[in-house]
Amino acid sequence: MEYHQSSEMNGVVSDYLNMRIESTHNDLCKEKESKEAEESKKRSLIEKSYSTILSELGEDVGREGLLRTPLRAAKAMQFLTKGYKETTQDILNDAIFDENHEEMVIVKDIELFSLCEHHLVPFFGKAHIAYLPNKKVVGLSKLARIVEIYSRRLQVQERLTKQIASAISEALEPAGVAVVIEAVHMCMVMRGVQKMNASTVTSVMLGKFHDDFKTRKEFLALTMRK
Repeated sequence: MEYHQSSEMNGVVSDYLNMRIESTHNDLCKEKESKEAEESKKRSLIEKSYSTILSELGEDVGREGLLRTPLRAAKAMQFLTKGYKETTQDILNDAIFDENHEEMVIVKDIELFSLCEHHLVPFFGKAHIAYLPNKKVVGLSKLARIVEIYSRRLQVQERLTKQIASAISEALEPAGVAVVIEAVHMCMVMRGVQKMNASTVTSVMLGKFHDDFKTRKEFLALTMRK
């Protein structure tokens, strides 16, 4: 009798757990479908805007070469600005580890591509990142992911540099963070002054990198040498 009751109880618990799992799965599917529908609606509006721009420029949006250009441009713009939908918390949750390491960690030559918020044309280059661990280290690829999150937005290089440094500082609470970005801006190359060989270097130094000249010098020597 006791065994029979126990079996029935196990069956009830199992049915309840399966019901909860199915309900959670359905909720996640609905949330995903809702997000996809929202993105599709936004893409459609951007597509119409690109079609208007092309028409106002004097183009025939009905000719073969431009039939799908507004849609392609809309998809491209959504990809190039996908960083608005991403956060550092999303990518760092399972990638921060306790480690008794206090020496400088450097990841250099991280390629980046972004859009200038003033003219919506690209700027691109490389980021060099260093931090001084305070009993915590992060997976090295995550530093590149942080660069990707903030560069895939409409940006100015000065703010991009600061956002990357601040994000690392807030996530790891290290003794110091240093970020240097070297980039070429197409708004200076393709238009305006049209200076083909001009590049822009920005830096942000936090903590010990800001306060200690020797630490800052070591970082710059290791990252800026060719």
